[in-house]
Amino acid sequence: MRNALFCFFILASFQSLAQRQDTITSRLETPYLALNTFVTNISEETYNPKAATILFNTPSLKLDEKVEVAKSLEQVFEGAGIFIFFDNVPTNPDYFDSLHNDHIYIISKRYPEIYLQRKRGRWQFQPDVVASIEKIHAELYKFDPKSLIGIEIEKTGLNAHFLGLKLWQWLGIVIMLALCFFVRYVFTLVFGRLFIRALDKIGHRNIGSRYILPVSRPVGMLMVFFFIGALYPSLELPRLVGFYVLLALKALIPLYGMIALYQLTNVVDVYLNRYVNSTESTLDDQLVPIVRKVLRFTIVMVGGLVILDSLDVPILPLLTGLSIGGLAFALAAQDTIKNFFGSLMIFVDKPFQIGDWIVTGDIDGTVEEVGFRSTRIRTFRNSVVYVPNGQLADSTIDNNGLRRLRRFRTIIQIKYDTPPNLIETFVAGLNRIVVEHPKTSNEKYEIHFNDLGAHSLDILFYIFFEAATWTEELKFRQEILLSILRLADHFGVEFAYPTQTLHLENMPGHEPFDPKYISEKTALDAKLDQFFAS
Repeated sequence: MRNALFCFFILASFQSLAQRQDTITSRLETPYLALNTFVTNISEETYNPKAATILFNTPSLKLDEKVEVAKSLEQVFEGAGIFIFFDNVPTNPDYFDSLHNDHIYIISKRYPEIYLQRKRGRWQFQPDVVASIEKIHAELYKFDPKSLIGIEIEKTGLNAHFLGLKLWQWLGIVIMLALCFFVRYVFTLVFGRLFIRALDKIGHRNIGSRYILPVSRPVGMLMVFFFIGALYPSLELPRLVGFYVLLALKALIPLYGMIALYQLTNVVDVYLNRYVNSTESTLDDQLVPIVRKVLRFTIVMVGGLVILDSLDVPILPLLTGLSIGGLAFALAAQDTIKNFFGSLMIFVDKPFQIGDWIVTGDIDGTVEEVGFRSTRIRTFRNSVVYVPNGQLADSTIDNNGLRRLRRFRTIIQIKYDTPPNLIETFVAGLNRIVVEHPKTSNEKYEIHFNDLGAHSLDILFYIFFEAATWTEELKFRQEILLSILRLADHFGVEFAYPTQTLHLENMPGHEPFDPKYISEKTALDAKLDQFFAS
């Protein structure tokens, strides 16, 4: 009798414990308890998929159908690498999602269509969520593990465990890696040989081998990662393994995408250089390195943000912090920012080109380089002046490099005792010097006897040279000045200089001190023709 009572007590204790355990694993008052109910009943140690069906509020489904849905949801968690961190799951029964304006809890940001919703005080999966689970499961498991490996797993011993995985899973991993290497080889063969050879045949040999080929390597790795992402859910790896595999793929896919785009900037650089070389402006040549640096900086910055977002790192606080820090930086470096925008204005307005001779304020020299912050000018003393672009954009710039003609103005001063006929012939000779010179403008020049100076007769000599550089201008000046000297020597015209002359006339025993000029007009014209004929 005593033994029977003892056995009854033991059985009652176990029944009470089982009821209490069932109560613990079937509570749906909060999102935390609901997810704990599902995970506890679907885990391998306490596998009870029928108990997990309590989370599905679908009266239209039979129990066996709910069990299949529970198994599908577990496979979605495993295949998508969704690992539930219960420390982040709300324990409040009245949890409210202000974004969706409802009592719902989204389990994973990757799949917002899978969520718990409170109805009549119970947090459950509603019918629309069940439909989404079946759809996501079909997308993840595109390949059947049996067909992937090519054998019937149930008839072999491949269900045995080894190092935490089943043997058929290890075999599937080996086959998947082999297929990845095959995909990588085929992509390299097609892209690296056929595509590059096609570029070589149409005359882009350097672009294909030097610039496109480096892009193909990270793109090939992207193909491998996408291939792994499509196959690994079919291996039904443990949820923790899938979590880390997905985490690695989330980081590697945008990383290699960023590397491919970074390498692609070299191709953009080539075509930009071809374009700027076809234009007359030399300022475009300085724009290419700046565009390349901006593109690369933007790619790295955006790529880094995409990687952080893929790893579920909240970037909104980071962007907010960067905004505040950027404001503080902008206030502290406003001169630098002003110079940067000044450089943009220079590239847009193009007030000068590389190699132009400009004058701005006290600075006089040739532009050598335009950078982000400053412009480098080589002065005629052979020194280098760095002018901030902000200052240069706000200042007045005299661009001598844009001159089509270079002016030369001087006053030719001859003596007062030069006869008028000789002056007229001399002026005509000066005009012929300008007309016959190959690099002077025949349309814009002024040569006139126009003033009676204090000690000389003044002839205005005002002409323009067609000279691209200062060196050419100096050379043409020399040629003109030498021609003027030869013309004056030919006619005996003497140049005046500031002097005081004492004239002695009719002194006994002396000839009058007058220079002997040819004053006849006919003789002067003949002598002028003789000069230009010689």
